Formats: sequence, C-alpha cells, structure tokens
Amino acid sequence: MLLVPRLCPSRQLLVSWRRIIFRQIYTNSTMSLKNEGEESQYNVVKEGKADILQPKSVFYNPVQEFNRDLTVAVISNFAQLRRQEIKNNLLKDKKSKNDQEVPVSDTEVNITGNDVEESQKNVFVDDDIEAGKMCADGISILEGLAASGLRSIRFGLEIPGVKRIVTNDFDKTAVEVIQKNIERNKLDHLVTSSFGDASMVMYMSKGTDAAFDVIDLDPYGGASQFLDAAMQSVSEGGLLCVTCTDMALLCGNTPESCRARYGTMSYRSAYCKEMALRILLQSMETTANRYSRYIIPMISISADFYIRVFVRVFTGAAKVKLSSLKLANVYHCSGCGAFTIQRLARKIPTKGDNFKMAAAHGPPVTDLCEHCEHKHYVVGPVWADCLHDTDFVKKVIKYVQEKQADFQTHKRIIGMLSLVSEELRDCPMYYVIDDVCQQVHLSSFNQETFMSALLNAGFEVSMSHAEQNSIKTNASNTDIWDIVRSWEKTHPVTEKRRVPGSVTANILSKEPTLKVSFETHPGAKQESKKQGLSRYPQNPEKFWGPKPRAKKSEVDSVESMVDKRIKLQGKRKKNQEVS
Repeated sequence: MLLVPRLCPSRQLLVSWRRIIFRQIYTNSTMSLKNEGEESQYNVVKEGKADILQPKSVFYNPVQEFNRDLTVAVISNFAQLRRQEIKNNLLKDKKSKNDQEVPVSDTEVNITGNDVEESQKNVFVDDDIEAGKMCADGISILEGLAASGLRSIRFGLEIPGVKRIVTNDFDKTAVEVIQKNIERNKLDHLVTSSFGDASMVMYMSKGTDAAFDVIDLDPYGGASQFLDAAMQSVSEGGLLCVTCTDMALLCGNTPESCRARYGTMSYRSAYCKEMALRILLQSMETTANRYSRYIIPMISISADFYIRVFVRVFTGAAKVKLSSLKLANVYHCSGCGAFTIQRLARKIPTKGDNFKMAAAHGPPVTDLCEHCEHKHYVVGPVWADCLHDTDFVKKVIKYVQEKQADFQTHKRIIGMLSLVSEELRDCPMYYVIDDVCQQVHLSSFNQETFMSALLNAGFEVSMSHAEQNSIKTNASNTDIWDIVRSWEKTHPVTEKRRVPGSVTANILSKEPTLKVSFETHPGAKQESKKQGLSRYPQNPEKFWGPKPRAKKSEVDSVESMVDKRIKLQGKRKKNQEVS
C-alpha cells in the first residue's frame, strides 16, 4: 500500500508538476524576449507632444486621450490663474479672512465661484513662460498611480508655468519605465519619478513648502481611498483632478458598497450619471470639511465609462459651516421616477443680515407619490450645489480653440464644454424624455418640443452633458407630468395599458392644470446644437471600455496564464461528455 502513491500520483501532484513545467517553458520564452532588445518589451506610444515607451503588459486606451487632453487644458488655465493669485497675494488674504470666526451672513451663501472671482479678473499672460521649461514661481504637480507616466510627460511638454512634476507609482517596474520616458523626452529638469504609496507621498508633503498645487488621481476603479490624503496635502486654493471608473457602484448597482466607500446610498435611476458626479463631490466635500476645508467644483463631467472632476480646495471655518446647505437627500419615486431634492440644513434669519443654521424640516414628500401612488426611495446625501464654474469653463473653451493643433480631441472638448456652460447651475439632476414617456407607455416626442412646452410655460430649461435626450429644468414634477398628459391628449395611450392601480393609469387619470403650448420656442435649440458641435460622441471603436487591470510584472502575467491554462485543461472534453 505504501507504493501506491508513487505509482499513481495524485491529481494535485500532477498539477504541481505541470505548473513547474509550464512555468519553466514560459519563463524561458520570456527571458529570450528580453534578450531581443527594447523594442520587444515595449510599445511606442505617441500622444500630444509625448513619445513614450509602454510595457506590452500595460494597456493603452486611446479613448482616454480626451481625458488627458482636457486635463492639460484645465491645468494650463489653472497655472495661469495661480500665478495671478500669487502675484497679488490673493490666496494669503483669502485664507486669513476665511479663518476668522465671523457671523454667517447672506452674502456668504453663494460661495461657488466667489473665492476665485477676484483672481479671474485681468488675468495676465507671461510671454517668457514656455512649456517644457522650469518656471521658478510656477505650479507643482503630483501624478499618483502614474503607470507609464504618459500624463506627466504631457504635462511637462505642454503646460507652461510648471515648477516641478512628481510622477508616482507603487510598482518598481512602472517607476523604471517612467524614468526611461523622462529621459526619452529630455525632461529630467522638470519631472521626477517617485516609488511609493501615493497616499504616503501626499501625507509627507502636508503643511510643507513641498505641498502640491495640482494633484491628479486617475486610479483603476474608484478614488475614495486617496481623498483623505489629497484633501490634506493640496496647497491652499490648489486643484484636485480626480477620475473614478467604478460607475456600476456609483450608479446604484450596489448601494451598500457605495455607502461604504463614498458615504452615500446610491440608486439606479435615469439620472444616475449626474448622481455619480454628485456622490463623488459629496465625498470630497465631507472629507475636506474634517480639516476645515471646502471645495469649489470648476468642471465636473461624465464621459464614456468614467466621471472626471476638477475642484479647488480652500480653507475657512466660516465657509465650512455652510456646507450643509450644499448637500441634500433625494426622494425618488419607485413608480414614476419623480424626484425631490431636500437640503440637509436650512438658514434661520437673526439680527441684521446674519442667520444661523438648523436642521431641515421633512420629509418634503408624502408617504405615497402624489402622482402614481408608489413608495419613495431615500438616496444620499449628495452634492446639490453647482457642478461647474461657468466663467472658468469658458476660459478653457477659448484656450482649446486657440490651440486646436495641440489637442487631438479638441472638437469633443469644445462641444462638451459648450454644453456644460449652457447647463442650468441650480437644478440638480435631469429628466430623460424617453424614460418619462416610457413610464406611461407613451410614444416619445421630440426634445425641442418638450423644451418648447417648458419655455412657453415660463420655466427655465437646458440639456445635460451626461445624457442624450435629457433636460434640466426648474419645473416641478407636477409640471412635467402635466406636459405628458397634454401630449397624451393628441397621442392617446391604448386602453390595455391603463391597468387599474398602475403608474400609467394613476398619472393619466388626472387632468392637467398647467396651460401647455407645444409651439416651437426660439430658445428650445441651444447654441451648441445650432453650431453643430460634437456633444455626444458615439463609441469610437469596439471594446472601448476599461481594460483589465495591468499586471505588476511580466512574470506575474506568465504565472496567471499558466494557472489559467491548467485550470481550463480538459474542460471542452468534459462538456462534450456531459452533453
């Protein structure tokens, strides 16, 4: 009996032998490839003015060129703005003013854009500042999770007024590649490679002269774990550029996971893309408030398979007290999809122009939806203030128009930012016309017709950059359904759809109280549409979404390939036997 294991080895032992054999084969083949020279190990990627080497195990997604082009344009404008602020000592004066414990007054409620309004006036341009050269009083930039360092190389070659760029990654192989690319593009004087945890790099710069004016975070997935370090380490009035690709989580597929990461309960809805932006901004604001800081969103976009926000961070205890006015819960009807926004706090007038903060009254809705008699979901808290600084957006548009040759995706940048600049500032979330009509089984009608009805009734309306066929408006849910009811009068829904107790029956059984006119309104077609700008680009290619996570090294890639091959060995034969 003792000889049986030797004569008939177990399957586990056979698998171990196979692993060793396959690993040796693939390791040898890998080593032979390494000996063939640099070109066999790397792909050459040219984007913007950068010419970099990228390991073949790391994917390059051309769709993200729009993201990088936009970032270069935004930081270029910020660098110019920053130099103006430093020259006039605006940041120092602003910080000392915000740190004073002063009574809260009505003049401080409209905080979005107020802190940068002075610095945006009479912005100067230095003729002697060039991209690619170190500027002694320029901005400092940190790119965390840099991979091959493509962004940093482009920053160094294309953004004027830069003092230093630190390009960080936690993988030694990646840092070696970054250093190769720095030397390849002759940016040793401007760009420095850094090996280590991105959060630790940020924490170490906190409160020092080495604090970064710009921090760019574009991780694989979500950025929630880096926000605490970023909020503490960015300089006063600095710029945070954050990308999140965990859209399934932010858009409501797993609300419990969203709450764990971002502190907000999410929900799957027609406006989930804007909800994702507002969840991220809420998380950033809440994190900043812990350190007596607050954010001002400059640009917030939802594009392709990710969201991207550019926010400035300031310090001021008085302004932090107003943060509750910028956050809100959302009551979403489970039947018709109507939504109601409720701020977390309210202001109570006191002596003079001052007021004090108090918890909001609620709920703002009845137990059952007044339109379709279904239950409500409570979602949030989310950011309920402005998503963009319109003046800054227009400056970026002008910058890209003047330097179109430097941006491969300039048409899309100009188109999307033009649409962003037209969005209503104080109307959180949006309606999707197709979704509204689908709720009552009504054939969808033209967007301009719907917008004309709202404008003719005296309401404000715009489109949203996040979704096609969408509208943002200050009209109430009742007004929206009255327009639908009025349209249904001439485009009736079949009787079989009017099931008693259904959403369709409950909504269409009521008579509209709003006087609705579907006559074409001159303001229904927005300027960006009249100009034929590229606002909602289609998917540029097959498999354009996020690629699998890059392997740390080529050996890891070999081992995973070996393990996968052994795991699937004989699978086809087993399936044939079963069938």
